[in-house]
Amino acid sequence: MSTAEIARCRAEQAECERYLRSGGLDVGAVLLGLTDWIKERKVSEAEEYERFIAAKLQEGSRSGFEPLWIPSFLFDFQQSLLNWNLVKGKSATFADCGLGKSPMELSWAENVVRKTGKSVLILTPLAVAQQFIREADKFGIDAHRCNDGHPKLGINITNYEKIHLFNPDDYAGVVCDESSCLKAFDGSRRAAVTEFLRTIPYRLMATATAAPNDYIELGTTSEALGVMGQVDMLNRFFKNDNNTSDMRRIVRHAPSQGGPSSAGWRFKGHAELPFWRWVCSYARAGRRPSDFGPFLDTRFKLPPLIEREHIVETRSCAPGMLFSLPATNMNEEREEARRTIPERCELAADLVYGTKKPFIIWCHLNPEGDLLERLIPGAVQISGADSDDAKEEKYAAFLTGQARGMVSKQRIGGWGLNCQHCAHVVEFASHSFEAHYQGVRRCWRFGQTQPVTNDIIFTEGQRAAAESMRRKSDQADRMFDKLVEFMNESQRLNTDYQFSKQVEAPSWLA
Repeated sequence: MSTAEIARCRAEQAECERYLRSGGLDVGAVLLGLTDWIKERKVSEAEEYERFIAAKLQEGSRSGFEPLWIPSFLFDFQQSLLNWNLVKGKSATFADCGLGKSPMELSWAENVVRKTGKSVLILTPLAVAQQFIREADKFGIDAHRCNDGHPKLGINITNYEKIHLFNPDDYAGVVCDESSCLKAFDGSRRAAVTEFLRTIPYRLMATATAAPNDYIELGTTSEALGVMGQVDMLNRFFKNDNNTSDMRRIVRHAPSQGGPSSAGWRFKGHAELPFWRWVCSYARAGRRPSDFGPFLDTRFKLPPLIEREHIVETRSCAPGMLFSLPATNMNEEREEARRTIPERCELAADLVYGTKKPFIIWCHLNPEGDLLERLIPGAVQISGADSDDAKEEKYAAFLTGQARGMVSKQRIGGWGLNCQHCAHVVEFASHSFEAHYQGVRRCWRFGQTQPVTNDIIFTEGQRAAAESMRRKSDQADRMFDKLVEFMNESQRLNTDYQFSKQVEAPSWLA
């Protein structure tokens, strides 16, 4: 600062003091008050900065509340998850089949009802809605089946197909059971549920297969929770082979070595670790209690799973062929599936006919279901043509033992049902690992006491589908292992660490 500038500042200071004295003010008191104001301003700015830094931590934001009720019927790891989900306010639980998502979801909903005095809506697949009512009765939680969009005060349960009848303003919280049904990129159901959740203050997503083998599908969960939009997630952590964010123009391919995406997206070079830490900021995942913390797995051990593959000899070959060859594209696979319906269905019927035990057969085509129902005495087919009431009656008939077996498509009845009374699952090979996993897990889940047999039927032409399912199974294992690894790491980090060394500030700043 020049000599002239210093002189001008001193003159302005003297003029200010004369002005204050002329008004009868104590210059010292004014300066002291100004100093106190500056200190308070610095403190508030420091607190604001600390809040800013805290929001950037991998543990994420917290918009929930401390639990008002932790029921004693929950296991220790379930109580821990319930506490975490309530404190988070908007979160996801990716817990394997049989780990008790239903009682945790009901307990979460009851806490929100008690906290807000408003209703909570639980969305489920059609087959699971009545099962939730039975679970609520079992644990003494008041819950209502609601199909007309007019809620009762408390917990209301409906299926996803009826969400258009409900008004989000009526609810303080929403639970999405089997939330993996949201992950289709352009699915109308995903869009409807995401829009419904947009203004809901408390949200919980629960599923065993959040993204079975395609990491970018996790974006649908984060978007529904309001954590980050799917496109924003892709641009932050992934790179598109086409250098575009337009998902309609993605070049789809199946990576030979597995990886984060089967849709042309891959991790940026620096982004894998931040990605998993980000996922752990809003989700908890585990296949057994010990994955969630220092909990024992004693009561959660699965019986053996016996997997058997059956290659069907076809009675006829593809047009123009002298013998069967693996299909090279989807059109050839579809032609093979339709041409070999009798052979495959007869083998499936033979596998379950003489056992006299409960069974489930998952098919893909309506003619397959019709033929299987005719071939197998005691089997009930649940098809898309059935009304919702008829479907529920048939589910109940199978679950109560009135019908020995159930024949259906995985996308109709393959999510959420508890079928531990059954230990035999037969399916036709497909490229969908999630359908396979969920279909088997209806029976092979915690609480099952018998070894479970899984028969997979395919022809020589469908061999590629069977190999694709095995590859996707390996990818799913790697993804889940990564998620559990980074989740446990994030729980070990101490974000409340206090630095002991005093910050040395320059003299002019002090």
